[in-house]
Amino acid sequence: MHSYLAFDGSGIDGGLFSTITGLARDTKWLNTPIHLWTNAGLVVFAVLMVVGFLRARRGDTARMTLALAAPVAVAVAFAVAEVAKKLVAEVRPCYSVPHAYFVDACPVRTDYAFPSGHTTTAAATVAALWLLDRQLAWIATGFAVFEGFTRVYLGDHYPHDVLGAAVLALPVAYLVSKLLLRYAQPMVARLRTGALEQVLTAPRRGAHAAR
Repeated sequence: MHSYLAFDGSGIDGGLFSTITGLARDTKWLNTPIHLWTNAGLVVFAVLMVVGFLRARRGDTARMTLALAAPVAVAVAFAVAEVAKKLVAEVRPCYSVPHAYFVDACPVRTDYAFPSGHTTTAAATVAALWLLDRQLAWIATGFAVFEGFTRVYLGDHYPHDVLGAAVLALPVAYLVSKLLLRYAQPMVARLRTGALEQVLTAPRRGAHAAR
């Protein structure tokens, strides 16, 4: 049984979608590497957040709060995207544009297209890192753009699914990080001088020698 809100998104940018999947048809030698990357690449965003955390151990409490907030912000943005996906209920391109070239297999009809979950994770990471570490945020931005491209290249999403994911995830993750910075900072300060001091604070130079 399909949702009464289900719709065919091919009328929005189906032509651009077919152009990009046509590129996939003409570069079949890239199909497998990009197929492997589109999921494995998400690990890059996790690694960037870990790097942000490790750098924050040498910073002040505000920075550590933002480091701890980053994965929470990404998770919240992803949850919001999943709710939007159920509400919009846009059928996947493989059902609406069956003549196009598809690298990935067609999922079940209830696995909706808008917004792209992979792109949501990528864009949310960019927003969270923007507050924490601009250098890491710029790196994440490059990977996020490529991640979004792979979702269309493989035939999993329309371009507007990718763009919509970014438009949704960026402000949600940014706002969550800002709220946690404001309200969770006192708790993080206590943890940095308490039970989690060794985890949340880098040892000062010469500290071991002084003992």
